[in-house]
Amino acid sequence: MRFDAATLKYDANGLIPAIAQDETSGEVLMMAWMNAEAVRRTLATGHVTYWSRSRQNYWVKGEISGHVQELVELRVDCDRDTLLLVIRQTGPACHTNRRSCFYTAVRAGAEVEIMAPL
Repeated sequence: MRFDAATLKYDANGLIPAIAQDETSGEVLMMAWMNAEAVRRTLATGHVTYWSRSRQNYWVKGEISGHVQELVELRVDCDRDTLLLVIRQTGPACHTNRRSCFYTAVRAGAEVEIMAPL
């Protein structure tokens, strides 16, 4: 069966959540949004392209910073409304210069920073 990005379930804004996961460690690095064109560009180039809601424009991860995400595999969840991007990450994934955007944990009712910037 050939993949068709149009068969994915996008929200009212034409977006779908995309979770980036490190291919080696399995660590979840970040979550961002894609639309059908971002999915198409990612599959065509092998470099992850997201849709920036704040800039209303396409955003190739690492285009400016050099912290690129090379697509290893794109996975679609059972409801077809979330993507898992298995990636090879160069440098930190988070704009705060941390390996992952998930660097804050809630422990005993308090927020704790569990990862320092690189």
